[in-house]
Amino acid sequence: MIDRALAPAFRQVENIELIRAKPLVLANGLKVFSIDGGDQDLVRMEFIFANIAYDQAKPLQTFACNTMLNDGTSELSATDIADRVDYYGSFLQTEYTNDHSSVTLYSLNKHLASTLPIVKAILTDSIFPEFELETLVRNQKQKLSVSLEKNDFVSRKTFNHVLFGNSLYGYDISAKDYDRLDRDQLLSYFKAAYQPKNCTVFISGKVKNDAIQLLDKLFGHDWNSDSEVQANRFEFKAAAGQEHYVERPDALQSAIRIGQISINRNHADFPGFQVLNTILGGYFGSRLMANIRENKGFTYGIGSALVSMKNSGYFFIASEVGAEVCSAAMLEIEKEINILKKEPVTESELSLVRNYMLGSMLGSLENALSHADKFKNIYFSGLDYDYYHKYIQTVRTISPERIRQLANTYLDFDGLQRVIVGKK
Repeated sequence: MIDRALAPAFRQVENIELIRAKPLVLANGLKVFSIDGGDQDLVRMEFIFANIAYDQAKPLQTFACNTMLNDGTSELSATDIADRVDYYGSFLQTEYTNDHSSVTLYSLNKHLASTLPIVKAILTDSIFPEFELETLVRNQKQKLSVSLEKNDFVSRKTFNHVLFGNSLYGYDISAKDYDRLDRDQLLSYFKAAYQPKNCTVFISGKVKNDAIQLLDKLFGHDWNSDSEVQANRFEFKAAAGQEHYVERPDALQSAIRIGQISINRNHADFPGFQVLNTILGGYFGSRLMANIRENKGFTYGIGSALVSMKNSGYFFIASEVGAEVCSAAMLEIEKEINILKKEPVTESELSLVRNYMLGSMLGSLENALSHADKFKNIYFSGLDYDYYHKYIQTVRTISPERIRQLANTYLDFDGLQRVIVGKK
């Protein structure tokens, strides 16, 4: 019989085995990576394209092009595409981020012969119908109008612009930018960006030879690149920290966003900074949560994060607090940062954070799709699987003194950009 009065034996995670991606290059140069695992007859095919040719005069061109990919081809309407994908119990989505745009298909293997040709049509024959563009513009302007009433949205928008200016990462979008969209600029971007030289395919799930052969048949031969592709490249330098206040006299809550341009995954200090960030505000038991939510009751939630992007990285702290305690909350955030810079973390707290971080990573690897996500992180950063070995070793062995050193290197409250939307 199990003695339920005794806790199970504890053992720290020492290593995590990842399903290795298998590379393949098709005849037309299309790069493919296969991550095979699991028993379910499901496969995910991701066609990921680097964002290119950023033009400040057309800040929404990349986003709108990706969003409208499934709105019609010369032979299929948006309704036709949706109905055919739904008929086979599949799922098709487009996704846009600062660095990449993607088209992703989830399908049973037995239906790939019927669903993958739809993706082929989208990636080679999208026509961006005028009436669909008008609908997109109308809906997005309405969405923006509603979002601008939310302090949290405005704080995030303001913060990104303060850090990254009018680049793709930080352009301050307005309704007028949607009005400047036209079909010709979408067709031009589509032709330039959606080609094999600018595409990487990730196949994950129960990957069968039939799926690879079908992919090669549809995309490996008659889909060709028309021109050379140069991905967006930006250089950013952290500006002197200052406060940016957007007053809203009737606000009951104030949105706070504090941070600065920082390192990304390519930097040797990144794993250690992730440990530091977790202690400060990266999980529910963090110091910011314990102080500002649990002890002071200023907010329902507060957190911090370290974000890695292709051309940059940034650190931020975000929360919404009662307007009457906004200034007090800012002082408490500064206090918690200064404590980390002055006092070493206790071994008991560090042990808890180690277990949380390693357990979270292990728990996130539940299937081949999540293993593929881990691979994409390192692939697009120009790294290899050794990164995760170093990450695990850093989490397991980092010392309190090293964490204090990192805090003094990367956490200078006066050097951070401080955005407040609401009332102080």
